Amino acid sequence: MPSPKILENKKKAVSSLSEELKTASSLVFTDYKGLTVAEDTEMRAEFRKAGVTYRVVKNSISSRAFEMIGVKGLEDVLKGPTAIAYSAEDVVTAPRLVKQFADKFKKTSVKGGVMQGEYVPAETVQELALIPPMDVLYTQLVSTLLYPITRLAITLNLAAEKLESGEPAAAASTEATEATEATEAAEASEATETAAETAAKPAEAAEASGEKTEE
Repeated sequence: MPSPKILENKKKAVSSLSEELKTASSLVFTDYKGLTVAEDTEMRAEFRKAGVTYRVVKNSISSRAFEMIGVKGLEDVLKGPTAIAYSAEDVVTAPRLVKQFADKFKKTSVKGGVMQGEYVPAETVQELALIPPMDVLYTQLVSTLLYPITRLAITLNLAAEKLESGEPAAAASTEATEATEATEAAEASEATETAAETAAKPAEAAEASGEKTEE
C-alpha cells in the first residue's frame, strides 16, 4: 500500500497534468521506445523551438488526468512506452513534428491523438500532419491578396517595354494585357490546386475522426 505522501504526490501530478492538457489545441500519443539519447535530445529541442510540449508520463497518471478532463477511449493507447506531445498554438504543429521524427528515425510511431476533447485514431493524426505550417498558409494568403497589384505592375512593365521598342501604344497595351492574363491564368490554376489540396486535408481528417467516433 503506497504511503500517504506518495498518494498525495500522485494526486498533484494528475491535477497538474490535467490542467496542462486543457490548454492543448491538439495532442499526439507516440511510442518513443528505441530512441537514442542523441535522437531524443534532438527531437525535444525541435519541439521546444516550435512551442510543442513533449512529456513522458506514467500511463496510470496520464489515464487519470485524461479522465479528469473528460477524454475517454484511451485504454488501448496508454499501454507500453507512451509519450505525449501537445501545443496550445494550433492543431497541426504537434502532429507534424511527431510524424517528421517518426519518418526520420524509423523508431517512433503515432499511436493516436486527442482533438477537441475526443480521441482520434493515428490515421487522423497523420492527415493533420500533412497540412502546411501556419507561416506557409499565411504566405499563400498574402500572395493571393497582392495578386491584383502584381498583375498591374507586370502589365505596365510589359507595355513600357513595347513602347520603348517603337510599337504603337494601343498594340503594346493589348499585348501586355494578353501576356499578363496568360501568366495569371497559369498561376491561378496552380494556386487553386494547392488550395484545394490544403482544404481537403482537414476535412478528410475530420470525417475520419467522425466515423471513428460513431463506431
